[in-house]
This record gives sequence, C-alpha cells and structure tokens, in this order.
Amino acid sequence: MTKLFATRLALALTMTMLVTPAVSAQQGDEAAPPPKPGKPINNGDVLSGELNAMKVRDVKNAGKRVAMYQITSEPRRLPAPNGLCNLETGPETFQLVTSSDAQAAQLKSFVGKEISVKVDEVACASDPGQMSEAVITKWSLIRKQ
Repeated sequence: MTKLFATRLALALTMTMLVTPAVSAQQGDEAAPPPKPGKPINNGDVLSGELNAMKVRDVKNAGKRVAMYQITSEPRRLPAPNGLCNLETGPETFQLVTSSDAQAAQLKSFVGKEISVKVDEVACASDPGQMSEAVITKWSLIRKQ
C-alpha cells in the first residue's frame, strides 16, 4: 500500500507541474493590454526627462571619445513621416546633438537631473552608432525658475 501511495503521489505531482505553467500562461496573456502609443511631440514642443551622458567614439574625429547626451522620457510619437520609429509606443530615449562646446558644457552640469528642452528638430535614429531611439538635432535648454 505504501508503494501504491508513493506512485499516485508522484503521478499527481507530475500532473500538477505540467498543468500549472499552461494555466499561468493563459492568464498572463489576458491580463496585459497592448501598449498605447505615446503622446505626440512636434517641433516647438517641450521634452522633459532625466539627462544621461555616455562616452562614445567619434568616427569623424579619429575615434576620440566624446560625451553623448540623451534624455530618457515617456514614450513620444514623432511627426510624420517618422511616426513611432518602428516601435510600438514611440521612442523613450532622445539623443541631444550638441552643435558647440558651449552646448556640451551647458548639458554637462545637468547630468543625472531632470531637464526640459524645447525641440526644434527631431527624427528617428538612423545611424548604426546612435545609442538613442530618436535624435534631437536642434534644441534649446529651458531654464527652471
């Protein structure tokens, strides 16, 4: 009788282990709604988020390491024809292209902090070396009061 009990117990445990993952997977599929696209961002709008800095190799400058700045924000849709940048919700990371040493120095003091920039020109990332999902080529820092 002990052998029969052990066999039935092993069979019951095996069946439980096989059925439980299938039930959990079915419940997980129903609970997750599809992600909603982010709100649109157009030229002239303000983008806010945490400023990050990374050191990347500059291909144009003999591989010299330079700082690259990006804002991490909520998902945003770009104006047509860029749209969602081949993402379900739109980009969340935006590279800030600096056009002068003064702009780079200005950003350096805000690394790790929440900033806001007025977006004058934005597009989806297209170059293989870009670390962000979208690129803001023209922008201006909005001063916090």
